[in-house]
Amino acid sequence: MTVLTHTPTTRFSVPEQRFAAEPAERRGLRRDGVRLLVADGRTEKIEHSRFDRLPDYLQPGDLVVVNNSQTIAAELDGIGDGNWPIVLHAATKLDDGSWVVELRSAPDAAEPILTAQPGQQFRFGADAEVTVRLIEPYPSPSGPAGVGNRLWRAAIESTVPFEQWLAWNGRPISYGYLSRHWPLADYQTVFGRVPGSAEMPSAGRPFTTELVTRLVAAGVLVAPITLHTGVSSQEAGEGPQPERFSVPEITARLVNDVRCSGGRVIAVGTTVTRALESAADSDGFVLESHGWTELVLGPEHPVRVVSGLITGLHNPDASHLLLVEAVAGAELTQRAYDAAVGNDYLWHEFGDSCLILPA
Repeated sequence: MTVLTHTPTTRFSVPEQRFAAEPAERRGLRRDGVRLLVADGRTEKIEHSRFDRLPDYLQPGDLVVVNNSQTIAAELDGIGDGNWPIVLHAATKLDDGSWVVELRSAPDAAEPILTAQPGQQFRFGADAEVTVRLIEPYPSPSGPAGVGNRLWRAAIESTVPFEQWLAWNGRPISYGYLSRHWPLADYQTVFGRVPGSAEMPSAGRPFTTELVTRLVAAGVLVAPITLHTGVSSQEAGEGPQPERFSVPEITARLVNDVRCSGGRVIAVGTTVTRALESAADSDGFVLESHGWTELVLGPEHPVRVVSGLITGLHNPDASHLLLVEAVAGAELTQRAYDAAVGNDYLWHEFGDSCLILPA
């Protein structure tokens, strides 16, 4: 895995009360009724709008690329030796059948547990139907200042296939800023078709079927990729995890055709950006691709394909923000985040959205 050697240059501070604690629908809004900050690098304007007005900012011939990964119920309450309560996040199934997992503090997963050791076991279910045994840190020590291990490769023994047991007994991954645990349906996008994301590809959440219909009717193209997300609770400066992705042939062809004809490729989220850029050759020509990506985008590896980004708002020092800078540039990203902070936008998976259009 490639390790970040730098952190984002964008600097800001978000008051905790600006963390969205519930889905838009629970706040009396439609999904597409969240706020939309439009940062246009060509006009150097910042506009405050609403997500259902997205078609006003796109043009016929633009291509919107979405992630069709479906969120799974990847959070479990467990018990370790000595009746140690923990919350487990099942991040990614690896090719050898083991899983990447994260241990977090009970009861609300507020903090990563960095004191676990190889060989430790954790039990899940009333009759210990599932046992998780830690094998080794994955992929390397990643706690603050190199202290402790946040992610582990783990062997899982279960009375039924673990994915099936998760579907029956798990819940969506959530963190302490949420007001409660929300049902899995609240973590699905209208594009979700292929189960596999530990956390919601949240940039696509504000889309509705009606909005997609309006985009298509206006001449905007829509095409899918698949990228299954891991867990997004990285420590400051920690690089993104390897993630499984697929760019189908029809999407690759559409991306290349739109770029050749002068249209814009608008990625819905950092997941889509990572997948498309992982499938591009050195000239920015996108090929049908599938497998694992370890790509880390940033100043040392700028985007070659994506020309616009629809995204939520990310924490300072997160690798997601570095990827936003790779699309928008540091200056436009800073201006967008300054405007979001100054105008009380909501952060995280149930929060507000940005459309970033570089010059």
